[in-house]
Order: sequence, then C-alpha cells, then structure tokens
Amino acid sequence: MEERVRKITSLYYSNPKVQEAILKFSISREVVPRYLESFGKRPDTLQYLSDIHNLVKKGATSFHASEEIWHDPLKINSDMTLEELNNIRKGWDLLIDIDSKYLDLAKVLARLIIEALESHGIKNYGVKFSGSKGWHIIVSWSAFPEELNGMNARYMFPEWPRAICQYLMNYVRKDYNKKTAEIMGNVEKIKQNTKLPEEEFLKSPCPECGRPAKRGILVTLKCPECKFEIKRKDVKSTKRKLTCPQNSCAGVLELIDQEDYYQCEICKGISSINKRELSDKHKTTFTKDASSYNFEAEILGEVFGASDLVLVAPRHLIRAPYSLHEKTSLASVVINKNEIENFNPPKDADPLRVAIKDFIPLNTKNEALRLLIEAIKWKKSTEIEEENSLKKKYEYKELDIKGVSEDIFPKAIKLLLKGLKDGRKRGLFVLLTFLKSLNFPPEYINNKIREWNKLNQPPLKEGYVKSQIDWHLKQRKKILPPNYSNSGFYKDLGLIEEMPKAKNPLAEVIYIIKKQK
Repeated sequence: MEERVRKITSLYYSNPKVQEAILKFSISREVVPRYLESFGKRPDTLQYLSDIHNLVKKGATSFHASEEIWHDPLKINSDMTLEELNNIRKGWDLLIDIDSKYLDLAKVLARLIIEALESHGIKNYGVKFSGSKGWHIIVSWSAFPEELNGMNARYMFPEWPRAICQYLMNYVRKDYNKKTAEIMGNVEKIKQNTKLPEEEFLKSPCPECGRPAKRGILVTLKCPECKFEIKRKDVKSTKRKLTCPQNSCAGVLELIDQEDYYQCEICKGISSINKRELSDKHKTTFTKDASSYNFEAEILGEVFGASDLVLVAPRHLIRAPYSLHEKTSLASVVINKNEIENFNPPKDADPLRVAIKDFIPLNTKNEALRLLIEAIKWKKSTEIEEENSLKKKYEYKELDIKGVSEDIFPKAIKLLLKGLKDGRKRGLFVLLTFLKSLNFPPEYINNKIREWNKLNQPPLKEGYVKSQIDWHLKQRKKILPPNYSNSGFYKDLGLIEEMPKAKNPLAEVIYIIKKQK
C-alpha cells in the first residue's frame, strides 16, 4: 500500500479541486504534512495552493490539521503556557472521531451520533471517511456561543468538546449496544471471533444510572449439622474451613451453591443471576431499597468501537479532508449521512474517483447551544456521582494520599512507565491523571513524564507533551484515570491481561493505603 501511495501522490494532489478542498479546511489551522511514517516540523500551515504541490514534491503523503482555530498558527510554540495558547486561539470545532476495527460498527455508531446531534437541534454537520475504518463528524465553531455560564468558550478547549463527545456516547449507548449484538453475534460467537473473555464485553448495566455493574461471585454456605445457611460475596477459595457461626454448633460450613452477582458502584444496588444462564441475553432482578427491576446483560459496543477522546486534546491533528491515508491508499472523502450505510471504501474512497464536497458545515449561531448545555450538565452530575462513590468506598476524605511511593503503583502503571511503541498519547493521559490524582507535586509530575517519554519509541513531540502537562496541572477539578474496563486505555496498550479487581489504578493505590493504615 505504501508503494501505491508513493505512486499516486503526485497525480492525486495535482488535482486543483483536491488542493482547494485541503486549503479551504486549512484556513487559520495548524497544518502539518506527513511523510509516510514521520511528520513535518511544527508549527506549520498552508497559505497557498502551491504549498501543497511543493510539499508533495518533497515527499509529503498526507496533510493533518488542528481542530483548534488560531489567529496565527505560525505563532504557536512549545514553550507557550496555556494562557498564552488561549489568547491566540480563535476557537475550536467539535470533531467526533469514530474509531473501530469493524467498518460496519463504525457505520452504526456514526448514524446514531448523527441522529443524536439532530435530536439536539443541530441540522448542519460534516461527515467524512477517515481513510481507514472510521469516520470524522464535525460541527463548526460558529454553532457555539461565545460565552456560557460566565466562561469564555474559546478558553474551554478541550473540556467542552470532550464533555460533548462523552455525553453523546452515553446518549446512544443502549441503541449502540443492541446494534453491536446484532452485528457481532452471540457471546460464544464473539469469544470465538475476537478471542476476548466474556467479562470484557458482556456487561450488566445498572437499571437506574446505566453504568456497567461490577461482576462478582455470591456463594451460599450451609452447615450440615444445624442447617444454618449464609450468603457471602467474593469468598476466596482456600483450604481453611469456615466454622458455623452459631454459638451452640461445632459444624463446618460447606459450599452448596454459587452464582454471579452484579453491583452498581454508584447506586449500590445488587443483582444476581445463575451462572449457568449466561448466554446471548439474561434477565435478572436488581434489588435496591426493597425495590426490584428487570434488566438484561448487554454486549458493550464501546469495546469494539467508540468515539476516540484522545483526539480531543490541545494541538491534536486530524487527517484533512481529501488527504490520503498511508496504510490504505484511500482518500479521506466527504460524504452525506445517506451515503454511510452503503459506503464501500475501495470504490467510494478511490483517490482517482473522488467527488469534492465541503466538510465544514454552515452552522447558525448557537445551533449547538442545547447540546452544549446538556453535555455540561451531564458531565458535572457524572463527576459528582463518581467522586462521591470513590470517597464512600475508600473513605477518600480521611486518607492522606500525599507522598505515595512508586513501589505501590499498580502493575499496569509500572508497565506503562517502561515506555510504549503504540498508544503513547493514551498512555500520557493515563499517567497524568493518575499522578495528579495522587497529589504528586508539579515538579515530580513534569520530571516523571519526561523520563517516561524518553523510553517511548519514538518519543512524543516536546510541544505536545508540554501542552498536556500544563493543561492537566492547571485543572482544579480532579480528573480520575480511565477505568480498567476501558479497553482502549489498558487492554489495547498491553498493560493488563486479566481484568483487575479494582475499578482503576487510583482505586488500587487508595485500597493499599487504607489497608496499611
């Protein structure tokens, strides 16, 4: 494919309409050429059609542009503080990156996200093929208010667009899970085709809050002497016998039954289901405050494809519309929503057959206001619930989590600190949220991240690392590290083989501290 890309780049990028489409999207953006495996210098931008021709002559195979819009992209430098970056940022577009190994799932999610945008009053949006197996959906900066709740919108990058992406995934989750099951098949078929254990993709969502419940084992023990019975959660298998708790009985408890149970860590309700019934679907009873609800286990669609939040980050670049993809030799073509269903990449993204369309939509002012308000409200309530749950479970307020030593870092974090070849930006996000949540001083975080980056192959660009460190250190609210159940951050990076019992690496450390105290 790389050989094909090299052969067609000169011919393809000599098309005046392709040049015009790329240049139109590049206005006020940082734009960087890619030379097969390496990127050009930063900052850079495109100002004339001849810039594209000259870069292609030097070996450029694709062009990547920022979702942030700048007063002058060439004034950006890696030594700038966040405040300085905010001052030269003119605005930002909402860019939803749908990424999946399975094109059919990416199509489903793209259509659901578009329906969600429309249901929030957004009539104008752009859609383009990523060039591989995903989609980029854009809502332009002009759709957003200049200010909301006393906050200047151009300063709220990446918080606001990231909150919107998370909100939209939550909004479509139930329908997406259902469609994923229809495409991927039943549990056994998915296990066979993906080689994934069922606990990674089969979840029992809480019927109240919709979050995946934690799965455990509920055992029933019985004394053969006095017939006393007791149920206990997550009993570890040991050779040690448990004596009957009845004062007048000298019997030993025997295991007579066990079943799965599911508990929502936010709502604290518990469900149970017989293990033998775990198949395509199962129904069970959720008990909370003497109330019961029927609910079903679901195939978790996000395991197989989701909106990639790593893209929503300072100075992150996306493939420009009509730019080539080095690994597929296909063009990142712009389409309309009605073309998604029957889109055939080899034919419809053939660089020698492209039909040019505008990617930037003509949004009206405040067209995205309702979406923004709902996303911010949802994000705030979610953060409060999760933080309260963590405090309650680990007595967070009573713990002094300063001065944590690296020897109690979870295994996944220790592996991450050895450096990465792939997924370095996701790894950076995990490390920054983990270290900051544990109240490490800024100097330690800065040094540790840079030590880690030297071990990456290749290291991330200094400007990107600095902007990420600065942004995270500036945040007053606590941003927790991603949960282990988010396979895109741990499983895909090779940091875990089996799902840890703790929810995330921060929870593991807090549990150890609590145990020590």
